[in-house]
Amino acid sequence: MTSDEFTCRSCGRTFTVPEHVLARYPGWTPQQCLRCRDASRAEPQSSPGVGRNRDTDPASGVFTDGGASPNPGPGGWGVVWVHNDEIVGERWGSDPDTTNNRMELTALIEAADLVPEGEPVVVYADSSLAVNTITQWAAGWEKRGWKRKSGPVENLDLVRKAYYSYRSRPELELRWIKAHAESRWNAHADELANRWRTTPR
Repeated sequence: MTSDEFTCRSCGRTFTVPEHVLARYPGWTPQQCLRCRDASRAEPQSSPGVGRNRDTDPASGVFTDGGASPNPGPGGWGVVWVHNDEIVGERWGSDPDTTNNRMELTALIEAADLVPEGEPVVVYADSSLAVNTITQWAAGWEKRGWKRKSGPVENLDLVRKAYYSYRSRPELELRWIKAHAESRWNAHADELANRWRTTPR
């Protein structure tokens, strides 16, 4: 049994996707037919074989980024969820007065919200501070009444929200990924995070 028809963004042909596949990725709108998808994977830049390091350039996962320019100042965040190099969903936003860290944490919160509960996904962030905050430090701060040994927790509102989001979602694995390196989808998240510069919302 198949779904409604979709239009391939590459060749313009209409195609269908099995219902069980669509059910596995709620909210996903397929962008390419199988013929074009397979052809694009055969190209050197997206080949899973020679020339692609899956550790530094994963083909699946949720990729996040955020920043402000200047810092502090106006900024934005971006999130893209992909499966086998095909976009499942994406979102982005901005704040007229923010910081790099606030936008990175906001992106991680939005990433957890984007993925349906129960769906196991790796979430990638290029901010080691944001990743360590959620995976290593927040638990200790919580035990001390949300205080650090050296003083108050910065961005406490977002830190708490991000920490509770991931603590309640064990199917989400949070990992650091190197910024501005080889990751196609980290670069895409960076582009989304910077859309505020040219696209009003």
